[in-house]
Amino acid sequence: MHDFHLGVLAVLGICIAGGVIGAWIFQKIKMPQVVGYIVVGVLIGDTGFGLLHPNDIEALQPFNNFALGLIGFLVGGELSGSIFKKYGKQFTLILLGEGLAAFSLVGIFSTLIVYFVCHDWITAIAAGIVFGAIASATDPASTIDVLWEYRSAGVLTTAIVAIVALDDALAMTLYGLGTSVATILTQGGGDSVGMTLLHTFKELFGAILLGVACGFVLDAMMQYLPQTEKRLGMSIGILLVCIGLSVAFNMDVILATMAVGIVLINRAPNRSKKLFEIVRSFSTPIYIIFFVLVGARLSLGNMPPWIWALVAVYVLMRSLGKWIGAYWGGRWSKAETPVQNYMGMALFAQGGVAVGLSIVASHNLQHIQVTPDLSLGDMIIFTVTATTLCVQLIGPAFAKLAITKAGEVGRNVTEEDIMAELKVSDVVDKGIIPLLEGTPLDTVVQHFAAQDTFVYPVVSSEGNISGVLTFDMLKELLTNRDTWHWLVVGDVMQPMRHKLVSTMNLAEALEEMSNNQVEALPVVENEKLIGVLDQRAARRSVGAELVRRKTVTA
Repeated sequence: MHDFHLGVLAVLGICIAGGVIGAWIFQKIKMPQVVGYIVVGVLIGDTGFGLLHPNDIEALQPFNNFALGLIGFLVGGELSGSIFKKYGKQFTLILLGEGLAAFSLVGIFSTLIVYFVCHDWITAIAAGIVFGAIASATDPASTIDVLWEYRSAGVLTTAIVAIVALDDALAMTLYGLGTSVATILTQGGGDSVGMTLLHTFKELFGAILLGVACGFVLDAMMQYLPQTEKRLGMSIGILLVCIGLSVAFNMDVILATMAVGIVLINRAPNRSKKLFEIVRSFSTPIYIIFFVLVGARLSLGNMPPWIWALVAVYVLMRSLGKWIGAYWGGRWSKAETPVQNYMGMALFAQGGVAVGLSIVASHNLQHIQVTPDLSLGDMIIFTVTATTLCVQLIGPAFAKLAITKAGEVGRNVTEEDIMAELKVSDVVDKGIIPLLEGTPLDTVVQHFAAQDTFVYPVVSSEGNISGVLTFDMLKELLTNRDTWHWLVVGDVMQPMRHKLVSTMNLAEALEEMSNNQVEALPVVENEKLIGVLDQRAARRSVGAELVRRKTVTA
């Protein structure tokens, strides 16, 4: 199958179309859509049917960096200074708790299993340190995607966004120290721990400084670009420059672009809000391709059977460490109860950062043999690949469970989101009594005076809708009250040119009414009149529903 190359464009098409189908299937079974993306990737990748050639996947690596950069930028846009001022201590303790707990538990148990296989404590300890460091990383992409998909908002959601955004820095620091110690143990030399730590800090702080510089440049340029489309173009251009420089100098892409977003949201919160919304609106196909390629890249062939025991222990201990560490970090920092109880289960996902660190570790430790047929480098690659597949499948589901338990699902919604969910029948006013064609106008005037409705449907004696009567139509007759006694509704009504069906989407109905410049329209169901949809009343109902969903209950 691998002798046939589809080409980059065909790969992109397969990723988007297949990802949409996979997301739709998994949403039907109440699973986050990101799981569907990854499963489709596994099926069409090397582990599945082999439709995507490894060379094609490798050619799209710059595209993956772009996706990670967008994720970092949007995450940074949610981290205002007021959040860190209020929750800084809490975030720090939770971050250290979940990262160090996962590092410790995975490191200890991985060491024991590897020693059982190779009977060499030095090799086993080196492997355990590297596994522990990699285990501390949390995938921000799939976790954030779950939060966006389910429109979550609240103290737990805020904490999750901050922790997964900062987790890269902790993971890379632990990894830098861990690989340095592992190299010293296995080779008796190499860079000192201090030099490795200095190199790691240079990468992390370099990424932050680069992002801050790009953020200030973007903020300055936005002041001279009032048009939304030009601001979007400038933003994407500067983000691409930031991503490209990060890759060129081996800096963390997510941290760099996250710094851009943080600078922008704190220096110009009102001006940048619309920009973040636009970037998020067009990023869906990019995320789909990214997650499908994540699944396609996961190759599980030729793995020794005993590694699956190591995989199981890694997944279990990492999940336990994240859960326990986040809980105690929340307890020590006196975080809110939902953060203490549910934060840990939202941090199970493991993705690109862990895989990337495992690749680097495999190059450094390739010369060390665990068994005659397997090097330490290959063992790390196999294990992290398999564990990434496992936790990417369960991680989003647990993230959804966490925000559901905390009661934060559906709170980060807009009026447009609610209108897209509702139908005309949900907000139609069924209490309006239609007017008969033969009703005298003096009676009709009393109707308008007593009701808050400015549009009445008109029906014939047989009950069929024949037109509408609006308050504007009566204005011309207000100066001549004598006509009210001998004119009837049928004389002044307008034929009904437009009507709405009860099953119609509310957003589409309101758009149609705006396009036709009408304030209200009759609503029919099975060709029978059931009421009137008034734009003002409908928008009041949507506003009330928005307030209800955003209300935080104790």
